[in-house]
Amino acid sequence: MAHFAKLGEGNIVEDVIVVNNDVLLDKNGVEQEQLGIDFLHKLFGSNTTWVQTSYNANFRGNFAGKGYTYLQGRDKFISSRPYNSNGVFKSWYLSDETGDWTPPVERPNDGKNYKWNEQDQTWDLIE
Repeated sequence: MAHFAKLGEGNIVEDVIVVNNDVLLDKNGVEQEQLGIDFLHKLFGSNTTWVQTSYNANFRGNFAGKGYTYLQGRDKFISSRPYNSNGVFKSWYLSDETGDWTPPVERPNDGKNYKWNEQDQTWDLIE
């Protein structure tokens, strides 16, 4: 099954729709994203915007979900920037390698629970 993200204002994902793979096959049996988009335009109107997303994250970074953003210049779907009760973690950056928001300091990998401290830019142990 193929998955397509419906984009709204600001390239924000409004919905993700499943389309049968057969719809995407051209006369040579090769999948073409545009055939899926054409199919969805017939169902939902030509004024809608659709971009294929990969359930296995094989392309376009992450599998799109409601509220994700499609970055056309990077051709990737990204989640919202992480935040806490005090607001957005402004120190976190978008990794080109993973397509995910990444803290400036790697989280300890010792099996313990940590939370990010934006003010000190450290991982604080949760006790």
